[in-house]
Amino acid sequence: MKMSPQDHARVAEAIAAAEKATSGEIFCVFARRVSGYWDVMLGWAAAAALILPLLAIPLGLDPTALRSVSHGWSVGHAAAAGSEAGMTIAVHAVLQLATFLAVLMVGLVPAVRRLLTPSSIRRDRVRRAALNQFLAHGLHVTEARTGVLIFAADADHRVEVIADKGIHEKVDEAVWAEAAAALVAGMKRKAPGDGFVRAVELCGGVLAEHFPPRADNPNEVADKLVEI
Repeated sequence: MKMSPQDHARVAEAIAAAEKATSGEIFCVFARRVSGYWDVMLGWAAAAALILPLLAIPLGLDPTALRSVSHGWSVGHAAAAGSEAGMTIAVHAVLQLATFLAVLMVGLVPAVRRLLTPSSIRRDRVRRAALNQFLAHGLHVTEARTGVLIFAADADHRVEVIADKGIHEKVDEAVWAEAAAALVAGMKRKAPGDGFVRAVELCGGVLAEHFPPRADNPNEVADKLVEI
């Protein structure tokens, strides 16, 4: 999903309009993805490689039957039993490697990686990325600590609305749920610009109610949307 120049302009205009009625500051970030989650896929592949070959044996797989590499010959006396055990171990190792690689190949599909990644991990990584952006753009150093970040992670299918300390002292965090829902709705419709504009309007309404504009009311943070 991409943000067009028109989307950027609309979001910037919405931020400027909202901030006319408040001393708060709003900033928007659109992230294509915050993580590839390959560490999670490696965990799934390793677990599958350890477990699935073992489960195949009770289901009827006989590792010693896979002797094509030895042209079907087998040993028949106890002194050579070690070679049979070696063959079994070798076949098991090959099955483990094949399973590991197969799971990784399936993980090449981004949607599969997302589905196999626990929501708690995706939530934490998106939250951490949003907090990094909050700090990177100076939303934590506004005069009255009234900065708000509206953050969407496209490939991760998650959004975050983060408000600074000054806002938390007066506004319950639950009030941002409507703004987050509006952004999610826009992302689902493949209309991220609409989602951001609506989220900005809703956040601006909350800020205007609790933080009216000051006499000088400087613009402490640029009115724009950033893509990362």
